[in-house]
Parts: sequence; structure tokens; C-alpha cells
Amino acid sequence: MTGFAATAALALAGALALGTTTPAGTTAPDPLARYHHQHLTWRSCVLGPDDTTGRDLEKAGARCADVTVPLDYADPDGRTIAVAVSRIRATDTAHRVGALLLNSGGPGGQTLGDPPWVRKAMKDTGKRYDVVGVDPRFVGRSTAVDCHWPTGSGIRGPGHDRAGFDRSTDFAEELARDCRKHEGDVLPYATTRNTARDMDVIRAALGERRISYLGYSYGTYLGEVYATMFPDRTDRVVLDGVADPDRYGPRLLRGSESANRHALRDWAAWAAARDTTYGLGRSRDAVLTVVDRIQAAAGRAPLRVGGYRVDDGVAPMVVFSGLSQDNDAAYGDLAAAVRDLRAAAEGRTVDPSPWLADTLGFTLTGSESAYGSVQMAILCGDVAAPRDPETYWRDVRRARAQDPLFGPVTNNIGPCAFWDPPRERPTTIRDDLPALLVNATGDPRTVYAGARAVHRGWPSSRLVTLRGADQHAVFGVYGSDCADAAVNAYLATGRLPATDVNCAARPAPAP
Repeated sequence: MTGFAATAALALAGALALGTTTPAGTTAPDPLARYHHQHLTWRSCVLGPDDTTGRDLEKAGARCADVTVPLDYADPDGRTIAVAVSRIRATDTAHRVGALLLNSGGPGGQTLGDPPWVRKAMKDTGKRYDVVGVDPRFVGRSTAVDCHWPTGSGIRGPGHDRAGFDRSTDFAEELARDCRKHEGDVLPYATTRNTARDMDVIRAALGERRISYLGYSYGTYLGEVYATMFPDRTDRVVLDGVADPDRYGPRLLRGSESANRHALRDWAAWAAARDTTYGLGRSRDAVLTVVDRIQAAAGRAPLRVGGYRVDDGVAPMVVFSGLSQDNDAAYGDLAAAVRDLRAAAEGRTVDPSPWLADTLGFTLTGSESAYGSVQMAILCGDVAAPRDPETYWRDVRRARAQDPLFGPVTNNIGPCAFWDPPRERPTTIRDDLPALLVNATGDPRTVYAGARAVHRGWPSSRLVTLRGADQHAVFGVYGSDCADAAVNAYLATGRLPATDVNCAARPAPAP
């Protein structure tokens, strides 16, 4: 069969599956037909001379297109928005499996630029797939949402006292108010269920009867929702950094304190072994004491770091942000940042290191407002949050007793406390989802206990465990030959491993 004929056959099969059958046996009209059968115009991904993402995509042979989807699926003839996609076509057409859609998490993360590195991680298996990056609705190159926030994140620490908590409450309410002001007409449609519906329009527009899927972090929840809503449309599903749907929502970071503390202690041991480089102390406890002193100093008065002012609501966010990747580069970035914060706490003039400057710019300016806006819009639009600030204040005080650094952050109030209620009920995830789950035991974002809970609830799944690493996202990211091989074998054959797979972390390099 020629490539054109194969595509036509797939498109026909998809069309036959899209209608609903009436009692008389006839097929009802497809209300989304104009979206399912739209013609995609593929073009260069390069938007201009400074577009490094576009150049990397073009170098890898990718092309880009916009997929038209309805803003509101209950009104498919109403307003439309665009969802940007990129695609690297399969080169082994004789053994082509189909399209592999990607989502790298967030919510709010851009995925359009990911096909080149994912294709590389897939090795020979990648040749058998059309690898498709998607900027989900309201993200990146898709029709965007931007609430014009003075920050890239709705997450903050509450400080050390009630006055700090009250300030963070006012800040959260301000962020919610800004979103209603600037994007109130589209906020109700920023949800994971609508993103999953968009994925199915993309599937049909690509001419695919079924799609495979690789999702990281929040992208695992999106995969869970898509496979539940469209079970006959899914082929091979890989969920890396597994979000437990029973714990998903605006307060999804609650329960991660222990994993973050473990990661912090491991980083502190790493930094202590490199005291001649960073000067933070010769023992793990000495390094942790530096972190505690920085937080205490920020509570007395904001630290001057370049042009930024770092208070005790922001200082723990810097440490938290530095604990998701278990490698020397990430550890070194955090060590340099802590060194700079210590200098600021001692009253010295600080020119922040590049990573710290980027982190503070993200947190304390509106340069990444669009990212934080859509992230919070989706979290708030999916699951309702408690509305009484006293609920959060009680949780903050309780958590502070267990972990003074991370507990207040993960339990603090956020904009969702002031958001309009979700329009749809949360998705009840099917319990027979066949999927390959991947998680590190020390993951400080999607904690390992969540992956195990999901695995127990899905007897048809298999779990690939990376042991001994404080790592968020494994396949193609961490560098585990064992984990990467397990994922590629599944993507190549469609057969899950006979049993769960255990992989060891790579040996720690000498200082």
C-alpha cells in the first residue's frame, strides 16, 4: 500500500468510528466533522532569526501546523482556537506504528519543541513513529492565555507568621482577579478534559485511527484522562513521573514534603563533598544549616540579590525549584544559588548566578506570566479548591511543624481559592488502563508512592522503577539505559514487560 493510500485508509477508518450509532442502526452526523476532517497546512517551524526552537525542529526534519478546535465543545459551531503541533515523520514506513503524541507536563508546558530529543531517546524505535509535539490549548504557539501576572507562578511560601500568610492570601486573590479581568471569557475552557478532546481532534486530523502517547509529570494525568475519555483511540501509553489522579488538583504538591526533604539532604551531601568549590560546609548538616539561616534572614528582611528582593515567601521557592533533576549540573546550579543567597543574607552585594537570576526573574517578574496563568487556569478548572483561607492557615501551621521549609509552601493558599467553580466534574480514571508507568523512587514532584498507588489500581499496567535517584522524569532525561530500554521495547512491540522492571541509579561521580 502506498503512503497516500495508507493515510487515506486510516482517515476513512477514523471517519467510520467517529459517528454515533442510532437505535435503527444508522450513523448520526458527527458534530465535529469539520474539525476531524480539516486539512492541515504543514510549514517551516522557524518563526524568525532568534527562534532556536524552530531551528532545532527544522534541523531534525520537523514541520509545523495549526489545528483548529472549538473553544467550547458544547458549541462546536461557535468560537474556534488554534492548537500548534510539530511532527517528525516516520522514516521506517514499512514498519510504521503510527503517531506518538507528546506532553512534557506543567500544566502549561510547551511540548512543540520536544520531538527532536524524544526521537533521539527512542533510538531505532523512533524511525517507526510520527513523533508529534503539541502546545496544548492556551500554551506557547497555540492560542494563548495570559493574565498579565507579575510572576510566572501562582505558588508562593506564606512566610513565617500570620502577617506573611495574609499577604500571600491577598496576592493569590489578586492573581485570580487579574485572570478574570484579562481572560475571563476563556478561563472556563482551560481544562484537561478539553485538552484531551483537542488531542482527539489532532488524532483525526492526522488521519490516525489510534494514537500512542508519551506524557511526563502533569502529562501523565492528561494521558490518563485521554485514555479514559477515548479508550478506543489509544494504542501504546507511557506515563513518566506518574500523577496519582486521586491526589490531582490545585493542592497536588501536598504530600511531597518528605521527598523534597530527602532530595535536599542528598543535594547537601553532594555540596559538602565539593566544599572547595562552593564553600557551603564540609558536612551535609553544615550545608543544611546554611539553607536554614538564609530562610531565617529572609524572614527578618528581604535579601537584596541583584535587582531582586527575596523574602521568606520566595527563598524556599528557589530551593524547591532546584530539586527536580538528579545530576551534577542541576546540583551545581542550586549550590551556586545558595552561595549567592548566603552572601546576600550576610549583607554583601550579589550578582546572581545565571540559574538564580533566571529563577528570580521567573518568580518576581511578569516575563513568564503566560506560563503561570495557564498552569493555574487548568488546575483551578479541573478540580475545586477549598475557599476558606483558614483551612490553608491551619494546614500551613500543621505542616510547618513537620517541615519548616517545604511544608508551608506545599500547603499554602493559591489563586484557585478565589476561582470560579469548575464547569465539569473531575474525571474518574478507568481502572483497566494498559500503560507503562515510569517513576524514580526519590521523585520530589510526582512522588513514588503515587506511582505505586496508580499501579496497584491498574492491574494491566507495568511499573518501571528507577531506584536511588531524586529524579523527576526519567525516559530520555536521566540517562538510565535500563529504563530507556524498557520504554523503547514497549513502544517497538506494543507488549508490556512480563513483570515490573527495576533499574539502578547511575553511580555518583567523585567530587
